[in-house]
Amino acid sequence: MFKKLMALLLVVFLGAPVVAEPLRLTITDGVIEPLPYAIPTFQAEIAGSEDMAANITRVIAEDLSGTGLFRQIPSSAFISQHIFDTTPAYPDWRAINTQALITGAVAVQGGQVVVKFRLYDVFTGAEMGDGQQLVAGVDGWRRLAHKVADQVYSRITGESGYFDSRVIYVAESGPKDNRRKVISIMDYDGQNAQSLTQGNSLVLAPRFSPTGDRVLYTSYESGSPRIYMLNVSSAVAQPITTAPGNMAFSPRFSRDGQRVIYSLETGGNTDIWMTDIATGQHSRLTNAPSIETGPSLSPDGSQIVFESDRSGTQQLYIMPVTGGEPRRISFGEGRYGTPVWSPRGDLVAFTKQNAGRFHIGVMRTDGSEERLLSSASGGFLDEGPTWAPNGRVIMFFREALGAGGGPSLYSVDISGRNLRQVPSNGFASDPSWGPLLR
Repeated sequence: MFKKLMALLLVVFLGAPVVAEPLRLTITDGVIEPLPYAIPTFQAEIAGSEDMAANITRVIAEDLSGTGLFRQIPSSAFISQHIFDTTPAYPDWRAINTQALITGAVAVQGGQVVVKFRLYDVFTGAEMGDGQQLVAGVDGWRRLAHKVADQVYSRITGESGYFDSRVIYVAESGPKDNRRKVISIMDYDGQNAQSLTQGNSLVLAPRFSPTGDRVLYTSYESGSPRIYMLNVSSAVAQPITTAPGNMAFSPRFSRDGQRVIYSLETGGNTDIWMTDIATGQHSRLTNAPSIETGPSLSPDGSQIVFESDRSGTQQLYIMPVTGGEPRRISFGEGRYGTPVWSPRGDLVAFTKQNAGRFHIGVMRTDGSEERLLSSASGGFLDEGPTWAPNGRVIMFFREALGAGGGPSLYSVDISGRNLRQVPSNGFASDPSWGPLLR
């Protein structure tokens, strides 16, 4: 920041050319000063495209600013306007401390939206990457905005984006003692929500497939917990044949999407099993006189993290996907549950219960560097973490206690910064973040 400030002073006062370092936002666990960016309203290339251009510009800005890593410079501060596909007036943008400039153009014609954009490093006076053109139907304009924001985010941070993604969750309505719960899906930012089940029976813990086209969940439709698989496009659900037992619950897909890993209670004992969806072949992965549940696979599919009370309290363990002796990784005070392996493979997110409070936390896969990302007060319970596709952000649900309270979705950066509520219609719980859309 100091180097760029000096470069700006030299340009303003001496008018001399300055060699500046290429723009790159390095994300660390320390305090980050949000990077200032400008995004003039995208041009309408065809008459009648003005509203669409303004809406796309707004969503891109909301995506970037919502990360807490970027700060939008208001248009009232602009010294000059920019015409798309012309060289920016860099001195004008440097004078208001713009570090990244995003420009674009929009055309709506024949039921399609065409978006063009460019990203500039203002201090080096160079374009970052190549300009791009994206096309979609008019109904897909928000996805186009998210895709542009993902490109900008990736070029500046060096990480993949997560804006063009969806979240599956349980939408809840009605009084606390008689809640109606349905599986619902929405964009990552809470928009375009729609129900996928009818709410005729209790549903729990929906989980996306690796490709985002299917969802596993637990339902009481038959009277006892049973695992179902839902097709996202058709909203048609079918039961999964599990190993024989009294209750099957807490399912997740394998990394290839061909198998289901889950908990099965039989004879008063709960263990982790895996079933091949196509063949119906079952494999028992744990065999202990304790409760094993909440399995989540590593990104390469070779290991499983799960929760167990085999030590006397609820703790986290890791074992090979083929089974075998697990190793304990949680050793702090309190109880640990709902583990989820990061897409990057380096961290495990979890819910921690200690001293009457529920927190969302992360730790290394060897149990080191544990840190809590949410510190809910005595009036809230935080639980059920799920990872953004790039492993940078965690979404979870926060339950408000009391007669009129209910759950809401929140997101937080893995550094613990930027805790935000995710908009939803009514109460929402049990989120599962899907992959980037194709």
